Amino acid sequence: MSKKPEGGASGSPPAAPDETFVPLGEEILIVRKEHSFLLVGKAGSRFTLCIETPDDEYCQAVDPDDLVTVSMPEGGPIEQARMMLELVRQYHIPLVVLKKDHPGSRRLSMVVSVAPEILLACDIRRGTHPEQHLICSSAELSGLSLTGVSGGVTLKHLPSGVTVERLNPEKTSADKQQ
Repeated sequence: MSKKPEGGASGSPPAAPDETFVPLGEEILIVRKEHSFLLVGKAGSRFTLCIETPDDEYCQAVDPDDLVTVSMPEGGPIEQARMMLELVRQYHIPLVVLKKDHPGSRRLSMVVSVAPEILLACDIRRGTHPEQHLICSSAELSGLSLTGVSGGVTLKHLPSGVTVERLNPEKTSADKQQ
C-alpha cells in the first residue's frame, strides 16, 4: 500500500493537469472552503487499524505514506479535528462504523478515514461507510481525491476556491471559531 515516487527532477511525483502535489512530512494540512474543511496527515508509521462495524471487526494494515483524514462537513473547531487525527495517527484508536439507519449518524460533526487514497463524497451518510477510501464531505469539497505518496500528498480534482495550507500548531488552540 505504500506509494513510491514516480520520478520528477525534484523527487516529487509528476503532476497531471488536474493534480497538485503538496510536500508533507509530519505536519497536518488543512483543505478548506467557505463552510467546511478536511485535515490531512500522513500515518507516519506502520500499524494495524481496527474498524468496528455493527456486525464485525476487521483490521487493516496502515503504511507510513497512508493518509489519516478528518472531515468536518459543516466546519467546527479545528483543534477538535486535529485531536481526532492524532488519536488515530499516534494512538491507533479503532474506528467505529454505524449502521446506515443509526440515528447518531446525523449528529456526527466529524468523520475519519485512513487509506492510501481517499475520495471525498457528499452523498454518503456520515459514519456508516466501512470502506476507508471514502469519506463524507460537504458539497463544496466533494469529488476531491487525495493520494499519499513518498514525500507528500497528491490532490486531484481540487475544487476552485479551495485553499490548502499547513496547520499552524500554535494557533489551533485559540482557533475555536473555525
